[in-house]
Amino acid sequence: MDYPVTSNNDGIHIKPENMEKEHLYHCIFKNKVLLVYKDSQDFLNCYEIEEEDLVNQIKNSTNDDEVEKIFEDYVQHADIKNLIKGNDDFIIEGKSN
Repeated sequence: MDYPVTSNNDGIHIKPENMEKEHLYHCIFKNKVLLVYKDSQDFLNCYEIEEEDLVNQIKNSTNDDEVEKIFEDYVQHADIKNLIKGNDDFIIEGKSN
């Protein structure tokens, strides 16, 4: 199965039908990390992270588990009040039930 969150020059492409519930997905777009999460009710939650150090750590990660660990560590040691905000560069493909 293809990774459900990808990016190119047109923006972020999300395929909800390929997403597992309760799993965090990510991609890099315009030097930002974009997080997508499908909750237990099939709602998509999307977030953008611009913090340079965090973006660089995620760029160097090798898998989703490592990305989740980076976020866990960051949340424990940082003030995240202004870290997360919404984004309008998403293209949702297919259908989500």
